[in-house]
Amino acid sequence: MYVKDDEQYFIVDGHIHFWDGTPANQANRYGTGFLNCFYDYHSNLSPEEDKWSLEHFQRQSEQELMHDLFEVGYVDKAIFQPTYLTDFFVNGFNTTERDGTLAEKYPDRFIVNGSWDPRDEDEGLVALERLTERWNLRGVKLYTAEWKGASKGWKLSDPWSYRYLDKCRELGIRNIHVHKGPTIYPLNRDAFDVADVDDAATEFPELNFIVEHCGLPRLEDFCWIATQEPNVYGGLAVAMPFIHSRPRYFAQIIGELLYWLDENRLTFASDYAIWTPKWLIEKFVDFQIPEDMQSEYGVLTPDIKRKVLGLNMAKLYDIEVPVQIPSAREAVAR
Repeated sequence: MYVKDDEQYFIVDGHIHFWDGTPANQANRYGTGFLNCFYDYHSNLSPEEDKWSLEHFQRQSEQELMHDLFEVGYVDKAIFQPTYLTDFFVNGFNTTERDGTLAEKYPDRFIVNGSWDPRDEDEGLVALERLTERWNLRGVKLYTAEWKGASKGWKLSDPWSYRYLDKCRELGIRNIHVHKGPTIYPLNRDAFDVADVDDAATEFPELNFIVEHCGLPRLEDFCWIATQEPNVYGGLAVAMPFIHSRPRYFAQIIGELLYWLDENRLTFASDYAIWTPKWLIEKFVDFQIPEDMQSEYGVLTPDIKRKVLGLNMAKLYDIEVPVQIPSAREAVAR
């Protein structure tokens, strides 16, 4: 919970990791390059006082994660989003199984999501069933640019992807988080294109497609898709840190998203451990769209900020919100 100027904010961090990016787990130069690219984002967009050493960035302990998120980071509930990358990391970069060790230990704090890859075909469908039974999955995180042998990506609109989405519908997995953001070395830029979200969202209206990183740098494409598809949401991981380094750019991003999607389909995420939630939450609550941009983008009210920081994700995952939070009952019930 975060409190500022007598306003209370229930915080759901919708995109976190418990990764192992240490040199011992880097399978090749691609794993090394991937981790270092993440670290560049961390170093370039974080406030000076929140920058870590590369060694600390490579892996955080359980105690450090709990401290960063819950002791000082204001987070009430956090959602693990796995990123396997088994072509780059010996034991996977950030797996459901690794995340699940903390989710089982702190069930009041975490929700753990699974993942799937349509290139695994029938064998992967069976594995998804097992994963769902083991972790009671309510969501999955998909990485369309992930390499697999000679393949350097896939699309949500592929025939096998539709079979997996249909399996999610059958299993009651209704939240489909899709990484659609900036290029990360060595992954291919085109494999993060947002066009396939349009196909899938139309075909599967019962599912919620949370587009992580809101399509950046393809924000305009994403907005035109999302305005037509009511089951498409914008995840603010990667967008949020610009609130520090380029506040007017962040104002443009959040302004466009609010115009096209409105405040009910935007979700907060720190992308931990690329960034930590404390400074992001503090700066977002203090942030206001500059006056010279307000005629086009409007203003950010406490109610809008409450929805973005927690209430919208709470609705997607049926997370109980304290009744003292303003508009909590209405936002979760809607």
